[in-house]
Amino acid sequence: MKLLITSLLLIFLGIAPEAKSQPRQLHNFEALMEALKSGNQVKLVFHYAKCELISDNEKQEKIPDAIGGMTLDVFEYFAQNSIRNKEAFVVASESKLIQNPKGEDYVYNYVKVRIDENNKVKITARYLNPENFKVQMDENFFGTINDGKNEGGIFLYVND
Repeated sequence: MKLLITSLLLIFLGIAPEAKSQPRQLHNFEALMEALKSGNQVKLVFHYAKCELISDNEKQEKIPDAIGGMTLDVFEYFAQNSIRNKEAFVVASESKLIQNPKGEDYVYNYVKVRIDENNKVKITARYLNPENFKVQMDENFFGTINDGKNEGGIFLYVND
């Protein structure tokens, strides 16, 4: 009997952390700010095909069927009118050295995201040459936070 109870306890303890680590989707800017103010780490997943693409100052008809993501480790929040801004927003960026998907060499993949309180999102994606930091690609994607009901291409997740 003790063996059965011990086995069940070990199984439960092994499963419990897995159940707790399931991400919860955040559906709007307000929920994002609650999570960030509570010290939670938020992950962003971008479905680029569900966004509008501006490249070379022109709206592009063909949008890559690609998915990207980043974690909001370092961010800044600007309340409404704090820097002459009409709406509150959060901004963050990240840069990683990657192999260029369009070639043999390496590039810095720089991603900047701005999330406005109206749930609109701007993602800037750039490839930078690691030797001279010249821009090899520069694209801006415009999307909306997915609220579970719309077709927004920006998904926000938090592990509680």
